[in-house]
Amino acid sequence: MTNSKLFLSLLLAGAVGTVSAQSLKDAKAAMEAEQYDKAKTMLQQLVEKKAKDGENYFYLGQIHLVNDKIDSAAYVFQQGVTNAPKEKLNVVGLGIVELEKGNVSGAESKFTEATTGLGKKDYLPLYYIGRAYIDAPKPDYKKAVEYLTKAKEGAPKDALVPTALGDAYAGLRESSPAYVAYRDALTLNDKLLAPKIGQAIISRRAQAYDVVLEQLTTLAGENPEYGPIYRELAETYYLSSKKAPEDQYREINQKAVENYKKYLSLTGDASLDAKVRYADFLVYSGNYDELKTVSQELSNQAGVDAKVFRYLGYISFLQDKDYAKSLEYMTQLFSKVDTSRLIARDFLIKGMSEIINGNDAQGNADLKVAISKQSEDENLDEEVAETAFAKLQDGEEEVARKLFAFPASNPESDYYYDSNYYMGTGEYGVGSKLVSVPEAEATPEVVAAKFQEAKPHLESAVKSLDLVAKATKQEVVDKYKVNALYYKGLSELALDNVIHDAENAKGLFVGSFTELLSAIAASTNLTDAQKAYAADAHNYLGYFAYLKGDAAKAKTHFAESLKINAEDPFAKQMVDVLNQK
Repeated sequence: MTNSKLFLSLLLAGAVGTVSAQSLKDAKAAMEAEQYDKAKTMLQQLVEKKAKDGENYFYLGQIHLVNDKIDSAAYVFQQGVTNAPKEKLNVVGLGIVELEKGNVSGAESKFTEATTGLGKKDYLPLYYIGRAYIDAPKPDYKKAVEYLTKAKEGAPKDALVPTALGDAYAGLRESSPAYVAYRDALTLNDKLLAPKIGQAIISRRAQAYDVVLEQLTTLAGENPEYGPIYRELAETYYLSSKKAPEDQYREINQKAVENYKKYLSLTGDASLDAKVRYADFLVYSGNYDELKTVSQELSNQAGVDAKVFRYLGYISFLQDKDYAKSLEYMTQLFSKVDTSRLIARDFLIKGMSEIINGNDAQGNADLKVAISKQSEDENLDEEVAETAFAKLQDGEEEVARKLFAFPASNPESDYYYDSNYYMGTGEYGVGSKLVSVPEAEATPEVVAAKFQEAKPHLESAVKSLDLVAKATKQEVVDKYKVNALYYKGLSELALDNVIHDAENAKGLFVGSFTELLSAIAASTNLTDAQKAYAADAHNYLGYFAYLKGDAAKAKTHFAESLKINAEDPFAKQMVDVLNQK
C-alpha cells in the first residue's frame, strides 16, 4: 500500500495540534500521525495566509499524493514553484509526480534541478528524493540509499534520515543495516515511533508474520492512540492470511479489516478520501464482501474519485459474476483515470473480463501488463489460475478454459503444467461431446460438420496434454502423467474418427495408450480409476489391431483387459468375435 505509507517516517514527532492551529509544525505532526484530512485543512489555510512560503505547498502536495490525486499534487507543487521559486522542495515534488507516473527520466531531471547548487546543510531535498524512491510504485532502493546517505552527511542529527535509510535497506532485504539505521534513529530521538515500527516489520519480508504481529501488538499496547501501527497490523494480518490454512484464512483476514478500521478511527479521518483509501485496502486485502458495501456507498457520493469504477468492476467480476458489467466498469475506469494511477490488479480484472467476453487478444495483453506491474506481495499469475479453477468447480467450464490459457502459455509460470492439464481436459470434453452424435442423427453430413467443429478443440487438447505428459519434473509426473496420457489418447481417438469411420483409422492414439500402459506399470500409487485406464488402453489398442487384421495382437490386448476387469463388456464381445474367426 505505497500511498498509505508515504509519511510513516516522514516528519518529526510532536504533539498534534488542533485543526485551528496554523503552524507548519502542527500540520507536519498531523501528517506524521497520518491524520491527513486534519493536516490538509491546516495546510490549505497556511497556503492562503502565507502564499510566499514554499514549504506549505510542498506538504499540501504530499497530502494529494497520499490520496492518489496526482494531478492535484502537480498543480500545488507548480503553484509552490511560481510563488516561491527559491524553495527547491516543490521542484522535488514535481519530480515525485513524474516518478508516480512512471516517468523515471523526467523525475531524475527534476531531482537534478532541485539538488544543483545545494549547500552542505541543505539536506531536505535529498531526503525527500530518497523517500520518493522508497515510496514509488516501482521502488528503487539503491537510489534511495544513495540520496539518503548524502542527506545524512548534511544532517547527522536528524532522526528522519536514518529512519528512511532503514526503510531503504529493508527494501533491499538487507536486514542488518536496516536494523542499525533504525537503531541510529532512535538514538537521536527515542520518541519516534516510525523506526520502532520499521524494526518490527523487517521480518515481514521473510514472512515471519507471527514475529511481526507480536512486536506490532506490543507497540500498539504501549502506544494505543498511534494510528499507523494499526495500519501495519492490518497489512501484516492480510499477508499472514495468505499463508494460513484455508480454514483459518477468513478469521485472520478479518483481523486485517478490523485493524484498518481502528486505524481510521484513530486518525479521525471520515473524509471521502479516507473512505477511498479504505476501499483501496479492501482491494489489496481481497475483502470483497466489505468492498461491495463500501463501493455502493461511495458510488452515491458527489464528486467521488473515478476509482469507484474499480471497486464496482471488481465486485461485478468477483461477487456478481456479471462479466459484461465488470468489463463496462473497468473500461470506464481506464478511460477516466491517468494510466499511472492504474494498479496491477486493475489490469488483472479487466484482462480476465476481456477474455471471458470474447476479447482474447486484449485480455491477454492486459494480463501481461498486470504481471509486469505486480508487487512482490502479489502473485497474479496464481490468481488467474486459481480463478480459472474456481470457475471450473462452479461449472463455468468455458470461462475456466479461457482463463487457463494464459498461464498455460507461459513456461515460466508456476501453474504452467496445471493450467495445460485442465485446459487440455476441458478442450477434450468439448470436442468429445461434439463428435458423439446420436446414432439416429448420424448422417454423413452431420457427422462431418460436427467433426470439423470438434477438431480445433481436440487438437488443442492434444497439444496441452502432450506438454504435460512430456514433463520431467517429478511432481508433475506423479500428479498428471497417467491422466494426461489417458485424455490425450482419448482426444486422438476422437480425432481419428474411430466412432464413425473405424475402417479408415490411422492409429493416432496408439502411441499415447502404449505409453500410458508403461506409465501405469511404473506407478505405485494409482487410483481405482487410473487402474481402469489400463483396461481402456488395452481395449483401444486391441480394437485397432483387430481393424488392421492382427488378430493375435488383438487377442493379447483383450486378454489383458479382462485380467483387469473380467466383466468388461467390450473386451468380452471382441474376444467372442475373434474366436469365431
